This record gives sequence, structure tokens and C-alpha cells, in this order.
Amino acid sequence: MKLIALEHERPGLSAADFQPHLSAEARQAWALYRQGVIRELYFRADRHTAVLVLECSSAAEAQAALDTLPLVQAGLIEFELLPLEPYTGFSRLFVSS
Repeated sequence: MKLIALEHERPGLSAADFQPHLSAEARQAWALYRQGVIRELYFRADRHTAVLVLECSSAAEAQAALDTLPLVQAGLIEFELLPLEPYTGFSRLFVSS
């Protein structure tokens, strides 16, 4: 199952709150990438929050993987999970009118 994970920062935090966790965050994200859980990882262009493309068997598995990230464990961020399914609209191209 493919999922999009949108990062949301907790309100009222400063960059200094995140700084002590950033190296560990990058290491754990790399570990999840090597495991095939994180397939793609981006920052949004309009704000500095992460967008992850995950491959997991369920949303619960994806959440458990995200919960291993140090920024999540420190309570600084959380993720909104959006499950995806294949687009089936192309089949309309092959229907006789």
C-alpha cells in the first residue's frame, strides 16, 4: 500500500527546539529508506515541512514506522497519513459509447 505522509509541526516551536534531534532524524529516515518503507522524501516548497511517500502493508504499519522518527518521539511533529490507490480512470478510454 502506498501512502503520503504530510508533516505537521506542533504550534509554538522554534528552530532551536528541533536542532538537537536533526542528525538522529536524518539517520532514522535513512534507515527507513533502506528498509523500503520510505520511497520518496521531500520538503514542501511553500513551507519547510516534510512530505514522505511510504510503502507499507497498512496505515497502522506506516504510523508505527513514522513513530520511530526522533522528531515524532520528541513530540515536535506528527504526520497526516493519506492512503492511495491506483487511478482507474484510464479504463474510460476503452469503453464503447
